[in-house]
Amino acid sequence: MITLFISTFITLFVVIDVPGCAPIFASLTKTASSTDQRAMAIRAVLVASCVLIFFGLCGEAFLRLVGISLPSFQIAGGIMVLLIAIEMVFEKRTQKREDRAREVKNIPEEAEDISVFPMAIPMIAGPGAIATIMLLVSKTENWEQGLVVFLALGAVQCLMLISLILAGPIMRVLGRRTEAMLTRILGLILAALAVQFILAGLKTFFHF
Repeated sequence: MITLFISTFITLFVVIDVPGCAPIFASLTKTASSTDQRAMAIRAVLVASCVLIFFGLCGEAFLRLVGISLPSFQIAGGIMVLLIAIEMVFEKRTQKREDRAREVKNIPEEAEDISVFPMAIPMIAGPGAIATIMLLVSKTENWEQGLVVFLALGAVQCLMLISLILAGPIMRVLGRRTEAMLTRILGLILAALAVQFILAGLKTFFHF
């Protein structure tokens, strides 16, 4: 169970990109008061958590409803996660997040509360995170393992909340170079995990 928790935690930590969300949040909320920043951070994490828990619990039923087999989803989800990993290694994902942040900044004042969009969706609970939580839950064999997956998700989201609340100080300590180095290392780890997802799907699909 400890091994499952650690592997799930690392996978979700990297896919959700906790270090990458902090600078974007700091940039989008730099004119807000500390009270508003804290409120937006809490709201963003709560909304994203609800979305991910929903897809974790109901994702497999949804796949059956639309006629998609689990191995097919494992392969497709693994490819999606692998693409995210490649973007992280080559710094393209960071650039996409920054471009999205600039787009939101150009929207008039009614978009000041960025907790739901773009922070909760799609930055925290994006397509990659949704696919990953569904993959992780689908691999569990009993309710105890499923509980471990959701506990790992909770731990990641707690770290996300802390990183958003402390986004400003964290960015001053880390700096751009350290962030870029961490992103590349995490991208390599994620690529290896994505390949495991794909191989598991192929193994089930071809029965070997």
